[in-house]
Amino acid sequence: MTREKIIAQVNNLLEEEFEVEQSEFAPDANLKETLSLDSINLVDLIALVQMTYKITIPVEDLKQIQTFNNLYDYIEQHL
Repeated sequence: MTREKIIAQVNNLLEEEFEVEQSEFAPDANLKETLSLDSINLVDLIALVQMTYKITIPVEDLKQIQTFNNLYDYIEQHL
């Protein structure tokens, strides 16, 4: 899967799940702030990514996923 497809798919999933317009998704924007994530929503986000891409995101890796770019990079590296 190309990075462009990952970005488009992730953005569509996030827009639908968290009801935030994709126009708010800047590559370097903070995920938690942009999506207004609390700890429960963060778990939902991780579960959504894991189910969609069939990857596992260990708790210790969550610290490195701060921005949209971090999330795209993580998915791309673990597919």
